[in-house]
Amino acid sequence: MPGEPVRVRATKWLGQPHWEFDGIRLGADAHGDWVGFPSGTRFARPGNAFVATWDSVSLFPRAGWAAAFNADHPRGLGIYVDLATVPEWRADASGATVSYVDLDLDVVERAGAPAFIDDEDEFAEHAEAFGYPADLVARVRADADAVLRAVQRREPPFDGPTAAGWLARLAERSPVE
Repeated sequence: MPGEPVRVRATKWLGQPHWEFDGIRLGADAHGDWVGFPSGTRFARPGNAFVATWDSVSLFPRAGWAAAFNADHPRGLGIYVDLATVPEWRADASGATVSYVDLDLDVVERAGAPAFIDDEDEFAEHAEAFGYPADLVARVRADADAVLRAVQRREPPFDGPTAAGWLARLAERSPVE
């Protein structure tokens, strides 16, 4: 339900802890479910944490990836897509949680630079070390290529206006300082 708090929990293969952070459910569209993270949101993983100084929204589709769209990121990071297992939603007495397994590859786009696939060396290393199934490796590779093409071609939801609309919804909910 829009406005409810959401815990995002990303793990690595075999359940190793990775990023965890809290956001606000903004709603859903044909692309999937959107969660907002206002400036001041704390993002944490083992050995690293930071507090964002920018607003962002994330899209959790019914596909093998999760995308973040940033407004005014200090290093120009506009789009960051984790290739992953299909995000899963759960609700219990403590609230809603969306979780997925981060499968190393990322599609990254920074202001003024072409989009690219990142962490291919990590993906190859982990696929071998952790025994990723061959069909999973093929699916993640194909998804990374498809997402990269969609970002490069400015296909929705990577077209700009789609994420801008969700960032505007987040701004309407966020207190002005």
